[in-house]
Parts: sequence; C-alpha cells; structure tokens
Amino acid sequence: MSTIRVAWGSATGPTAMSSFDAALAEAGVHNYNLVALSSVVPAEASVERVGTAPDLGPAGDALYAVVGRETLLPGVDGDACAGLGWIRSESGRGLFYEASGTDPDAVERAVRAGLQRGTELREWTFSADPEVVVESVPAHDADHATAVVVAAYGDSESLLD
Repeated sequence: MSTIRVAWGSATGPTAMSSFDAALAEAGVHNYNLVALSSVVPAEASVERVGTAPDLGPAGDALYAVVGRETLLPGVDGDACAGLGWIRSESGRGLFYEASGTDPDAVERAVRAGLQRGTELREWTFSADPEVVVESVPAHDADHATAVVVAAYGDSESLLD
C-alpha cells in the first residue's frame, strides 16, 4: 500500500450527475470508476491532503475510495457540504468517516462524532487528533450543486485484467 490521497471539489451543473462529475473533476478523480470502501486505513498507508489528486493511472481504471458527497437540487437553500475526516492509531491503522448536509459546521461535527464513535468500537490506541476536510458550494437557483471529498487509495487498477 502506498499513499491515500484526500482530494476535494465542488461544482454546479444542469443535472445532479453533471454537477457530481464536475466536482470529481475539480478533485482530479473524474476519469476513474470509483469503487466504494467503508472506512479503514491500513497501517502501512500514508494519508496526504492534496486538494486535487495527481494522475493516478489510465482513464477508466478502478480507483478504490472513501467518498463524502452531497448534491442539492436547484433552488434549495443552503450549501451542498461534504466532509471527510480521519484518525490514526499508534500502530498506523486508522479510520475515515464521511458526512454530508447543508451546513459546514454541522457536517464537521458529524464527522468528528463519527470518528469518536469509531475509535470507541476498536481496541486500538489513538494518540492523534483527527483531521477533517469539509468542502461546500452554495446552492444555485438554476443548477444542481455538489460537493465531494475523496480519499483515493493508491493508484488505479485496470478493470480488464
């Protein structure tokens, strides 16, 4: 296992899917087929905040990821907010937790509460404070609005091998 890169983006578009695709483009992961993971960080991985992911392999490959996502319909009040947080144990193992909503502060609180509960469920010693990224975009009267935060695990892998 190499690096887990945390990237984020937000965008608007005429449909929910187009705003999601544009938000993924801002995060640098729009050319991959995202394979959803739950939440566990392997001990040997490093976690790095990158904002926009670098080239992780050929377009169309599978990319394992934990994804926080919120999409709002046109005319909805508030912001589309997605959050992702992580915490590591002394052994290097760790957890991701994602949350979404329409208020950035509430999303951050939900991420922190989820991480706290996750640490209580494990017999690991957690010594560091969690790290949290919250991305948001204001809802727009004419467009869908999407915010994403993605933890991309390593490089992409071919779906055809």
